[in-house]
Amino acid sequence: MSEKIDKGDAQWRRQLSPEVYRVTREKGTEPAFSGRYNDCKTAGVYHCVCCDAPLFRSSEKFDSGSGWPSYWQPISAEAVRTVSDTSHGMRRVEVVCGRCEAHLGHVFDDGPPPTGQRYCINSLSLNLKESA
Repeated sequence: MSEKIDKGDAQWRRQLSPEVYRVTREKGTEPAFSGRYNDCKTAGVYHCVCCDAPLFRSSEKFDSGSGWPSYWQPISAEAVRTVSDTSHGMRRVEVVCGRCEAHLGHVFDDGPPPTGQRYCINSLSLNLKESA
């Protein structure tokens, strides 16, 4: 993983659209089944929309039926970081970009083998770079 990126709020606001800013910097969520990558079957690597760090491979994506793109593991252990999230009266595990700490989504223990994990990620936090 590349060196950490730490931009100020004003820089992120200039760089990102209001909706992407709301999801990635303010820990928002896009509506279920609304994201461009929910049903995407295109081969490639999903990168962080904020800092371009590679996060997930399409080969590790699965249809969870949740309404958000889901992956059973990140591209590497350093690609993402997890943080305890007790907002909204729930106990969840937030997933953030390991490089810029953009909010990506949450991880749950109801995914498929071999990891049993479901990384439930907002499409707005991702940018797919297609494989040739």
